[in-house]
Amino acid sequence: MTSMTPASTALPDGTRRSASVAPCLPLATERLALQPLDVTAVRITDGPWARWQAANRTTTIPHGLHWLEKDGVIDNFRRLIGESDAPERRGWVFCDSDLYKVLEGIAWDLSLSPNKEWNDRVAEATALLARTQDDDGYLNTFVQAGLEERFGNLPRGHELYCAGHLIQAAVAYARVTGDERLMDVARPFADYLVTQFVGGGRNDTDGHPEIETALVELYRYTGEASYLTLARQLIDVRGYGVLGTGLFGSTYFQDDVPVREQQSTVGHSVRALYLLAGVVDVYLETGEDALLKTAERQWASMVGQKTYLTGAVGSRFEGEAFGEPYELPPDLIYGETCAAIASLMLSWRLLIATGESKYADLIERILYNVFSASTSLERDGFFYVNPVHRRRARPAAPAGGKPLRTDAPGTRAEWYDVACCPPNIMRTIGSLTAYVSTTTDDGVQLHQFLPGTIAAETAAGAVSLTVATDYPRSGIVAVTISKTPPAPWSLALRIPRWSRGATLTVGGERIDANPDTKGYTVVRRTWAVGDLVVLDLPLPVRVTVPNPAVDAVRGSAAIERGPVVYCLEKPLDERARLAGESVDLTAVEIRTEGVLSAEYAPDVLGGSVIVHVDAQERSGSGWSAIGWAEVGEVTPPTSRNLTLALVPYGLWANRGPSEMRVWLPIAFDSPTLPHGRS
Repeated sequence: MTSMTPASTALPDGTRRSASVAPCLPLATERLALQPLDVTAVRITDGPWARWQAANRTTTIPHGLHWLEKDGVIDNFRRLIGESDAPERRGWVFCDSDLYKVLEGIAWDLSLSPNKEWNDRVAEATALLARTQDDDGYLNTFVQAGLEERFGNLPRGHELYCAGHLIQAAVAYARVTGDERLMDVARPFADYLVTQFVGGGRNDTDGHPEIETALVELYRYTGEASYLTLARQLIDVRGYGVLGTGLFGSTYFQDDVPVREQQSTVGHSVRALYLLAGVVDVYLETGEDALLKTAERQWASMVGQKTYLTGAVGSRFEGEAFGEPYELPPDLIYGETCAAIASLMLSWRLLIATGESKYADLIERILYNVFSASTSLERDGFFYVNPVHRRRARPAAPAGGKPLRTDAPGTRAEWYDVACCPPNIMRTIGSLTAYVSTTTDDGVQLHQFLPGTIAAETAAGAVSLTVATDYPRSGIVAVTISKTPPAPWSLALRIPRWSRGATLTVGGERIDANPDTKGYTVVRRTWAVGDLVVLDLPLPVRVTVPNPAVDAVRGSAAIERGPVVYCLEKPLDERARLAGESVDLTAVEIRTEGVLSAEYAPDVLGGSVIVHVDAQERSGSGWSAIGWAEVGEVTPPTSRNLTLALVPYGLWANRGPSEMRVWLPIAFDSPTLPHGRS
């Protein structure tokens, strides 16, 4: 696939800025395998993702604005200029970023449709930031309140992290609306950072990466090369112990091994993946191959050894960190929502850099599982931690509770005192259309199967598509050609790696659906308006077994259907239970030879596909008081056969506090897993 140059506008320095609107818009398109589409060129018109985008506007963003006031985040700015009588600054050192991420979420929501209230709220916040900002461009309420010196505590101060989120909000709002007033706050701050770190000769960096992606995007918007220079410098200095050891050692900061030499994702999960997203961004603009190679290498290590079946990452509460290879305990997992979003951000950049469908596969797994589970169906409750095994039903989380404790709540909280995840969800849902499709000179690529419309420019001319599907309830994806030039062009459809037996028909004629080396089935022809392409991805229920090196779940299996991971959930509320959910989750075993079936249940969890699995509930004797027994001393277990009803993992904890598990032990006398089901 060859890349094409998007529409652009001239900048004062002679460079050109993309006229498109998206979170990631590289200028140096010659290194792109795939060109991102404008978020407004893709519209999700139906289904759960469209409803979530609508609820993001009506429920989640207003909910976030309410909590920014309630938690004092906005008052932290007001009190610095005498507009609040708050006696002291409230919240964590990094809570300025909560406001900035909500503003970015608003910006992306405005790309879906106009909203005067949102524009007014952004204008109000922008004016407040401008009044609070120091004359030299610096802006950080923790430091300006006298609680720290400028750049006096980079390992823990989050100064550049907060600046990065301000920049990203400003770029998003300017791209979507053309209004640069927020940019007029963010850019002087970025200029000040350049004077201090490039011109001032500093050789350190922020303990929490994020600024790197923001600076590259600011460079892409403005054409100002110093922002790209600073982003690269901040990557170059990391890995030499410049941040000290802190509480968890240099590895926690990704500061123990130079970035280009690192072999695996290590340390704090969000920090590691935000850093790698910036690494790929800098590669795309500079062409330094070593940066792409280290990102590809670390991504492969993460997916092969450190990613949960749900797409979650971060196995340790201590340091919110990646563990050792295959250290993936289902019950002690941290699995922060922000880490899943960071993994999505990295995977998207690697997708457009390489054209490899494996990156879109991971995005799909994240979206339908850990990301879906992060937010309640009402869209006003959030998980910070995303377990894949809940041993006991726990009470609902207190509003504004702390997410870092090991007894994570049983249902989602309204908000957290560390409120990074809810605004991150807002901006991801608002910009979701950016991750659906891409274009090249040769044609259009469809990565995620969502009902809607797509408009793209190819070398042959303008193309429009209409996608009809209720995926993943069904595996039928129907693409109608709504507009086409008279010259030939290619339509590429991702074939997920879990898929077996995919078929493709064009105009009613069945053709080869085998994927190419990149993972896409490609149809090139001269199209006519009304041409219909139908991709059929069979969705049998699958039994998945773990790598034997994952000791925590050895001897267990998980159930999947298409991109959806299933779980056995046992709500406390008897009225909310499905058939077979009254079992002891510590004693249930599944039988792999049983017939696995799926059915759509319109009255369960807003309408979902339920999977039925043959299982048994065992009982036995001979165990000692401490739970152990010698071989031969255990009475053969007795059991009762039953059928379990499993629900999509992404919908768990929407029926009140519950027990839950994804990995289910396989019955001892169950036969070897048949071919094709593991």
